[in-house]
Amino acid sequence: MSTVAFIGLGNMGGPMAVNLVKEGFTVKAFDLSKQALSHVAEQGAIPAPSACAAAASADIVITMLPAGKHVRSLYIGQGDDKGLIDVVAQGTLLIDCSTIDAESARFVAEQAKIKGLEFIDAPVSGGTAGAAAGTLTFICGGSDNAFEQAQNVLNAMGANIFHAGGPGAGQVAKICNNMLLSVLMLGTSESIQMGIDHGLDPKVLSEIMKVSSGGNWTLDKYNPCPEVMENVPSSNGYQGGFMVDLMVKDLGLSQEAALLTNSSTPMGALARSLYVNHARQGNGQRDFSSIFEQFNKKG
Repeated sequence: MSTVAFIGLGNMGGPMAVNLVKEGFTVKAFDLSKQALSHVAEQGAIPAPSACAAAASADIVITMLPAGKHVRSLYIGQGDDKGLIDVVAQGTLLIDCSTIDAESARFVAEQAKIKGLEFIDAPVSGGTAGAAAGTLTFICGGSDNAFEQAQNVLNAMGANIFHAGGPGAGQVAKICNNMLLSVLMLGTSESIQMGIDHGLDPKVLSEIMKVSSGGNWTLDKYNPCPEVMENVPSSNGYQGGFMVDLMVKDLGLSQEAALLTNSSTPMGALARSLYVNHARQGNGQRDFSSIFEQFNKKG
């Protein structure tokens, strides 16, 4: 079984690394957080003193980082610090599962190619629950050869693996998806609240819309109205799930991408504005379905 270096062990990366251990991979892990590193070590991962130390003897490198600047500096290096592409062995497959701007993904892929290395941008969808359950969706950008090489390790962490196209394509597809998700969540929230304002039971209204032309993923899997659906953040004080701050980040990426191609995204722009305002009201660490509260407050 392959040796995997896993760098970035947060709410998503930690469970992903643990699933690789469970599937028999040797996992050499690193994170700046000693607590996060200790947790995966308790589950069988081998802690490394640095990202480069973890990657040096790995067959596959997987990273899960906050933003494009972190991905660039880790892979390419910064100042006197070497990047991962300078220390890994020839034949090592590089997979970045962060959600970042497509230009950063393409840049890292180009630099890796110069070194004779294959790089895949493979952002994920499915949230923390999917990371823990091993049912994530991976949206990949890279060469056909790299995508084929990545199948075994990605299947150990996910249920759906897509090849969106060349370098950067995974990132573009991911932000398109999340822009649509934000719009669906906003529309679902305002529709349910309008029904409540007219005296309707939100559970009944949700069931009606689920099987009608307004049906969508948020109604089926992630209802934003408290106590309508069990085991979702809205029925747990909007804790867990996908943070508002992360949705704001992804919507920012979507608008940057739209500017690059002069794409018209009025709904995405409005969604970003509404989520930014929601975050500024102290909701950044809550689940993104908490946007429902912006519609149920009386003036």
